[in-house]
Amino acid sequence: MSIKIIKGGGRAWRPFRFPPRVRSAAEMADSMAGDPAALQRAVADGFQEGIDKGYEQGLEQGREAGHREGFERGLEDGKAIGREEGRALGRQAFDQAARPLDQVVEQVERFRRDFEQARREQLLELVQKVSKQVIRCELTLHPTQLLTLAEEALAAMPGDQEDVRILLNPEECTRIKELAPERAAAWRLIPDEKLALGECRVVTTQAEADIGCQQRLDSCMDTLADHIRAEA
Repeated sequence: MSIKIIKGGGRAWRPFRFPPRVRSAAEMADSMAGDPAALQRAVADGFQEGIDKGYEQGLEQGREAGHREGFERGLEDGKAIGREEGRALGRQAFDQAARPLDQVVEQVERFRRDFEQARREQLLELVQKVSKQVIRCELTLHPTQLLTLAEEALAAMPGDQEDVRILLNPEECTRIKELAPERAAAWRLIPDEKLALGECRVVTTQAEADIGCQQRLDSCMDTLADHIRAEA
C-alpha cells in the first residue's frame, strides 16, 4: 500500500510503503494449518536453527573454557618447571661455590688424621722409652730377676732340662754372682758380649728360649699399638 506526499505548493508524488507486519508464531501456525508440509519444514528449520545456535554457543563456550583451562594448566606447569629449573640452578651454583670449602674440609680432615697418627706414634715411642728406662733401673737394682725369668722359661720348655746354660750380658753376669752367689752357683751362667743389658737366653740340649726384656717389651708394644689403632 502507498500514499502520496505533497510538499510546498507543488505536487510531488513519492511512494511510501509500510513495512511488512511481523506475524506471531500463532498466526504462522494458523496460516500453515492447512499446509502440513510447510509446517513440518518450519519446525525442521526452527529445530536446525536451534541446533546451529546451540552448536555455535557451545563451541564458543568450549573455546573459552578450554583456553582458560589451558592457560591455568600451562601457568601451573610453567611454575613447576620454573621451580625445578631454579632449584637445579641453585644446587649447581651452591655446589660450585662450596667446592673450595669442600677442599678445605678435606685438607683439614687429612691434617687431623695425620696429626692423630703422629700423636699415636709419639705416644708409643714415649711409652717404649719410659719402659726401657724403668726396666733398666729395675735390673740395675735387682739383676737376679733374670734368674727368676730363666726358671719360669725352663718350666715351660719341652724336653729334659739337662746341660742348661743361661747366657747374660757380662756386666749383669758379674753383678748376679756378686749379689746372689748361692743362686748363681746353682746355674751355669755364661757371659755373652753379643747380649745387651737386660737380655737373656736359656739354652738346653733340646730347646732354646729368648727371655730378654727387649723381646718382652716389643711384644707388649705391639699389643699396645694394635689396641690404639683399633680405637682410632
